[in-house]
Amino acid sequence: MTETFADQLRKATWTDHDAAEHTAYLEALMDGKLSRAGYGEMVAQHYYAYVALEETGRSLAGDPIAGAFVRPELERVSALERDLEALYGTDWREKITPSKSTLTYVARINQVADWPGGFIAHHYTRYLGDLSGGQVIGKIAQRTYGFEGDQGAGFYSFPGIPDLKAFKVEYRDRLNALDLDEVQRKRVIGETLLAYQLNTEVLIDCGKRLSEYLVA
Repeated sequence: MTETFADQLRKATWTDHDAAEHTAYLEALMDGKLSRAGYGEMVAQHYYAYVALEETGRSLAGDPIAGAFVRPELERVSALERDLEALYGTDWREKITPSKSTLTYVARINQVADWPGGFIAHHYTRYLGDLSGGQVIGKIAQRTYGFEGDQGAGFYSFPGIPDLKAFKVEYRDRLNALDLDEVQRKRVIGETLLAYQLNTEVLIDCGKRLSEYLVA
């Protein structure tokens, strides 16, 4: 049986996915040892990345290739804004700044804004992660910080998607339906690997102040 494009992507990125999960920062979060302020740092960095990603998505909404992946029910910026207000207050915009790694990540998203395959690579890396392992992180954040409703962890809630498992199957079907030759597939896979690397570097940057963020 011929290997599908979705299978190729999953196989090619598995090691990088595992590396991201095992950063010191994310391990502290998953173990419930990260302070609320430490958690807020990751939420802030996500905000800048998703602003860039969703602006790119809107510019490509009519594209015959990328347009199939521009789904309003996936958009995260509004949820991130609510989370940041819950974490930092109404003046949250004055209290957060992008890290060096986040600036590099955002720059790359902007660089591939005119390449549908590049957008799909970054879209896949973020949103499929949010719908998968991100759901575990969201539950841990709710439990650790005692958020009321979605305030603080609304980023991980997708009210417009009633069945996450079915949506992920549909998403992978869309990947498999892309009319890409082998060279184009390899290029998208290469960009996806870069996206994973850039995401991991953002988490490593968050972990540079880990000693300040750990709780007993």
